[in-house]
Amino acid sequence: MPRIVLTGATGMIGSAIVREALRRGDEVVVIVREGSERSGNLVWHPGVQVVHAELSDYAGLEAPAKDCDAFLHLAWDKTSVAGRDDVDVQVRNIQYTLDAVRLAHRMGCKAFVGAGSQAEYGPVDCDLTPSTPANPTSGYGIAKLAAGRLSRLLCGQLGMRQNWARILSVYGPKDGSGTLISYALGELKAGRSPQLTPCEQTWDYLHCDDAARALLALASQGVDGKAYPLGSGRGRRLSEYLEIIRGKVAPSVELGFGAKPYYPHQPMHLVAAIAELTQDTGWCPEIDFAEGIGALVSQLDGATCARNGGSSRPV
Repeated sequence: MPRIVLTGATGMIGSAIVREALRRGDEVVVIVREGSERSGNLVWHPGVQVVHAELSDYAGLEAPAKDCDAFLHLAWDKTSVAGRDDVDVQVRNIQYTLDAVRLAHRMGCKAFVGAGSQAEYGPVDCDLTPSTPANPTSGYGIAKLAAGRLSRLLCGQLGMRQNWARILSVYGPKDGSGTLISYALGELKAGRSPQLTPCEQTWDYLHCDDAARALLALASQGVDGKAYPLGSGRGRRLSEYLEIIRGKVAPSVELGFGAKPYYPHQPMHLVAAIAELTQDTGWCPEIDFAEGIGALVSQLDGATCARNGGSSRPV
């Protein structure tokens, strides 16, 4: 039975990885911060071993399990816009990633998969491939790029296979409250018009369950040392995504396109070219955006109904 190790298990993608791993019959060791505000997202199951540790603990942490197969490192400090240019924190994130590699080695892992970001590429006007030049402009993107390259070097020295997934835009259950999709869903469900930019960007959204399957595929079959952009591989105008959301939630509510300006240096094209990822691992996305949003809306409605004692109406 495969055993994977996962950091960042309380996030949207991390919790999706746990669900998918359990569905496959894998055992999962999750390393999480004690008292995390997102600890409610943890998946409690006999096949899940929970280890409490801070990122800063990784360097001295004794191996909580042995004979593991793969280590998926998603944990990262200060990912919000306000913290992305905190250079001291971002430098520490690089060291934490190297500490995670050494912890993976102590746990007997054969593969290490890290969660990178599209921010590593910087502004581009073409689809992103593994060979697209990386020219990050934010502290976050610079740190992710350095962490990916240094972890590849260290994994080679320790005899582990390494892959780095440069993740684009992911949505789904347990998404953060500050994302565009969460904001639009909340406003539309309340009958309010979301206040938006013109939303002319070409964007690429991937469901978290598809992202989880991709990262697990990399853990077992990725080409050593390769950094893969991770998205659906299909670009759409951001306004089209929002029209789909409105159609699922409140078709009569107006979308406030143009109510806000673009922020400085707004990227206008963010699409992953996934042919190499599919070729190397066999993975391809399974969940269409409209299908994923429909399921998400149903889940949110079900949660509201449960909180209201079985009624879908406010009480």
